[in-house]
Amino acid sequence: MRLLLKLLSLPLILITWIVYALCRLFVLASGAVLGILACLVFVASIVLFFKAGVIAGLSWLAIAFLISPYGLPMAAAWLTGKIGGLNYALRDFLAS
Repeated sequence: MRLLLKLLSLPLILITWIVYALCRLFVLASGAVLGILACLVFVASIVLFFKAGVIAGLSWLAIAFLISPYGLPMAAAWLTGKIGGLNYALRDFLAS
């Protein structure tokens, strides 16, 4: 029974490894691009504070936070770490 479970875990290990590798690539690439974009949106939100009002400035400031390295990219990095943990747990199961 244990051998059957190990054989069934092999495709899951391959799938999680591919997904983990792609997610790491996307997180690294998007972190750099979104960091620059967040800086530009932040500057635009400061301008909007004075030109269009507080509500417009705050909404653009919230968007700048979401695309900054502490917003959505951090959530993506956390999720990528969980996928990597699942991959290593499956590998440990296969090795035991």
